[in-house]
Amino acid sequence: MGEFEITRATVEDEQALCEIFLNHITSHTEYISHGEIQMGVGLGHFEDGRLVAEPSPRAKEYWMKYIHTDITSDEAAVFKAVLPDGEIIGFTVAEIQEDGADPFGMVCDVLVDETRRCGGVGSSLLSSALAWFKEKGIKDIYLESGLNNHAAHEYFKRRGFVKVSEIYKLM
Repeated sequence: MGEFEITRATVEDEQALCEIFLNHITSHTEYISHGEIQMGVGLGHFEDGRLVAEPSPRAKEYWMKYIHTDITSDEAAVFKAVLPDGEIIGFTVAEIQEDGADPFGMVCDVLVDETRRCGGVGSSLLSSALAWFKEKGIKDIYLESGLNNHAAHEYFKRRGFVKVSEIYKLM
């Protein structure tokens, strides 16, 4: 794969990050979780007792607003994995949430181009987010993942995350 570098994303990266994200959720709808559905980026309905998710018609508009807010916020960090030629091959979004007893961390996305997986990119991105949380004094860290995103569930379990709840939506 070659070397890559992890750096903070900037507003100049927003379009490239959006393209990576939308390409992924279009071809891998299992990535769509309640977070994407809640913010209007994804749609979900049930067929034969199974969640069927898809990007919403306004996915780009809503996701661009979301990523811009996180890139420009002091309470969030967006890290990107970049090849020497400048190509962005993955990213992660880390947010500090204030609606708990104490502030807690939320890893909102860890996304790596599927042709670049298994080369340490995802682990490096996740490590950057976790280090950022530590620097901010955040010890309690959560993430959420799409209901049918089983490969990601196993990835996160191998990195010390445990399932603590299930999300339900009234249909």
